[in-house]
Amino acid sequence: MNDIGTLVAQEAHEWIGTPYRHQAACKGGGTDCLGLLRGIWRKFYGTEPELVPPYSADWSEPQGREALLSAAHRHLRPKARADAAIGDVLLFRMKRSGVAKHLGIQVALGAAPAFIHAYSGQGVTCSPLSNPWQRRVAARFSFPGAQA
Repeated sequence: MNDIGTLVAQEAHEWIGTPYRHQAACKGGGTDCLGLLRGIWRKFYGTEPELVPPYSADWSEPQGREALLSAAHRHLRPKARADAAIGDVLLFRMKRSGVAKHLGIQVALGAAPAFIHAYSGQGVTCSPLSNPWQRRVAARFSFPGAQA
């Protein structure tokens, strides 16, 4: 039997190629990074845990509000950053002193770690979790029900 992390990673792979659309969450139609997470959540849990208010592309960075990180703490299980597992949700700070404003799903471990995410100009894609990306990881979470 597959644990939720493996199933999450499999579902994330199905989103690859979905075009980037700010605030959207439709596999094949359009999504942003949060929309990818929202769509995967709906696949496994039905309705989303809370209404997502409109948000700007800067994710409240000028105000210094950790909106994405706070929401992740409300609905996902926090993990140690070094405790990597398939299906983990990774939150990224794009600037060292900035708020967490990007996320992806870890889909490979070991010598060639990788994650699936959506970003402007690329849509949903799988990227190496290279050192520049690893340095930006602000937090790691698992979905509820994932094996520890």
